[in-house]
Amino acid sequence: MLKQIVVISGKGGTGKTIFTASLAALAKNKVMVDCDVDAADLHLLLNPRVVETHEFRSGKTAWIDPALCIACGKCSEVCRFDAIAESGDDFVVDPLACEGCGLCARICPVEIIEMRENLCGEWYLSETPYGPFVHAKLGIAQENSGKLVADVREAAKRIAQSRSLDYVIIDGPPGIGCPVLASLTDTDLAVIVTEPTLSGIHDARRVVELTRHFRIPAGIVINKWDINPEKSREIEALCSEEGVSFLGRIPFSKHVAASLIKARPYVETAQDDVADAIRAAWKKIDSEPTGKDRRSS
Repeated sequence: MLKQIVVISGKGGTGKTIFTASLAALAKNKVMVDCDVDAADLHLLLNPRVVETHEFRSGKTAWIDPALCIACGKCSEVCRFDAIAESGDDFVVDPLACEGCGLCARICPVEIIEMRENLCGEWYLSETPYGPFVHAKLGIAQENSGKLVADVREAAKRIAQSRSLDYVIIDGPPGIGCPVLASLTDTDLAVIVTEPTLSGIHDARRVVELTRHFRIPAGIVINKWDINPEKSREIEALCSEEGVSFLGRIPFSKHVAASLIKARPYVETAQDDVADAIRAAWKKIDSEPTGKDRRSS
């Protein structure tokens, strides 16, 4: 049975992607997905070779055909975003100001305004030393990252089913916004990577509440637990209070930065307490019952 595991965090900088890259090296028979499309960086550690490139189009922008425009100005009058202005004998659309509502196209008396779909980014299918990898790049200042997340996840699921893979390993975005919701939907287990700080605990609690709302089983991994053992104990207490699985502690190590320079998953660059802790966490994650398991039992 296909198992979809999403790794998320309540805030950026907890070590989520570094942890996910090591899961990519440890898990067998899987496809990886980078759903942090606004700031994708999992590819930096997986050495991907792009084999397919696909356009991501979303939202629309008005376009006025200058050859057919009668310059009546009605479109400019009704535009509430001041996106249409007179330019010489024509009216032109400012694509940065246009919100794509389509009102101008509806009221144009000669019907020469088109609502053209925006090219917002690209998504890729790549092959890596660790298996197939689906990732994306959202254009600068583009919106609808949640829709792009849904697209790359659907592509990864198709690959997993067509190749009879066992896992979909998802590197989700931080926070609790739309891209996170799209990353969580229909997953079997959410792994929350946090750190022993006041903000780390606060944001981890928010993500736990989110997973509970969507009825996604969740577990917590504490990264750099030894920089503040007292706060780490608070996080473990949070797991008990909220009924969340405690998946392990990863100690701080300055060698993590060196692994990033090598552009490889940490478990492949070091044999130390950090690598051992990541391996132990993966064993717990792999044995953790999913939502499907709990419903069937």
